[in-house]
Amino acid sequence: MLICVSPVATREYVAVSFSWPTPWWVLVSATVAPVALIGGWTLAAAVQPDGFDSATETISALAAVGTPDRWIMTLAIGITGVCHVITAAGLREAAIPGRAIYALAGLATFLVALFPLPDMTGSSVAHGVVAAGSFVGLAVWPVMARNRLARNPALRDGYPVIATAVLGILVLTFFAIVATAGPGVGLTERVAAGAEALWPLVVVVTGVRAAAADV
Repeated sequence: MLICVSPVATREYVAVSFSWPTPWWVLVSATVAPVALIGGWTLAAAVQPDGFDSATETISALAAVGTPDRWIMTLAIGITGVCHVITAAGLREAAIPGRAIYALAGLATFLVALFPLPDMTGSSVAHGVVAAGSFVGLAVWPVMARNRLARNPALRDGYPVIATAVLGILVLTFFAIVATAGPGVGLTERVAAGAEALWPLVVVVTGVRAAAADV
């Protein structure tokens, strides 16, 4: 028996089955994460009655116990963490170790909201552990998610390595400033945290564009 397959039908099948490895809801979660985080620290700082210096004060200070309107930053951090977990679940082309680390980093981010600082200038072991876990995990996951067979350019070749290198440098710089009580801790933290929140969006958008080009 001779079976004929229409080229048009075959192309349609390929487009449906393989060209869209990233679900639409991943684009939503990857977009909401940086918007919530950056928007949260901007709004939370703006409503502080005595003013707030974002260059010298940490993000966590805005969610610390006793901080006016701390719910804004707490909610923003929680939403960001949940979005990271959702995005990790939908990055189907990413290698499983990277997706797992990314999801755990998202969980750690969510826990940051549950373990706030006791006050704006205080410290907490629980908060420090989950915050450090979040920063490290969000820096490491790109290289661990590298997949040489992925069609998404952001998940193959040297891009994941470069992403982890850049994010790692930003995080280590932030850690060094915290350890030495150096200047600009707030600014350094925001640069690192913002970059880590934006990279998943870059990965998702690149993947969507690559899939669209295959259709």
